[in-house]
Amino acid sequence: MPAVLASRSVDSLNQGRRDPLDDQATQQIEASQARRALAVIRIVLGAMLLSTFFENLGKGAYTPAGYKGVIDFYVKNGHAPEFWKSLISVAAANARIVGPLQAITEFSFGVLLIAGAGTRLVGAAAGAFLFTLWVSELGASWPWELAMYVVVAFCVAWARAGRTWGVDAVLVRRFPNWRLG
Repeated sequence: MPAVLASRSVDSLNQGRRDPLDDQATQQIEASQARRALAVIRIVLGAMLLSTFFENLGKGAYTPAGYKGVIDFYVKNGHAPEFWKSLISVAAANARIVGPLQAITEFSFGVLLIAGAGTRLVGAAAGAFLFTLWVSELGASWPWELAMYVVVAFCVAWARAGRTWGVDAVLVRRFPNWRLG
């Protein structure tokens, strides 16, 4: 009988209190859910870049004539600032070099983001790359089409999304000072 009373009195003491271990567990669950969501976003961004690569490859957009045609379209139909149009016109004039470089860039960003390797660096570079495409397409397409991807890429970089389901997770365990992921 005294054990029952002691257990009831302990229960009555704990009724108004929260257990800090429960709070910590809840925070860990929420954090892991957020990390998994960011990993999914990272993978989808990588898949978008990789599918864009294959679509452009199929269209011949990385050939000198194809690349020049795309840039000329942006220059003629877009509302980018004049200095930007002159800059991309230089790229079009060197399409033999710049076209394949863009192909390598889109392919590499896609593969590295899907793998979660060097995510901070790759996410930031992809964000900058997508921003330049956004500026080039001003007035030639819906402005939010690429703007969302720019924001997503920078968020993926900032949040270290490769540390969940990515190569960066393995690297950071092996090399605790790993900063690229």
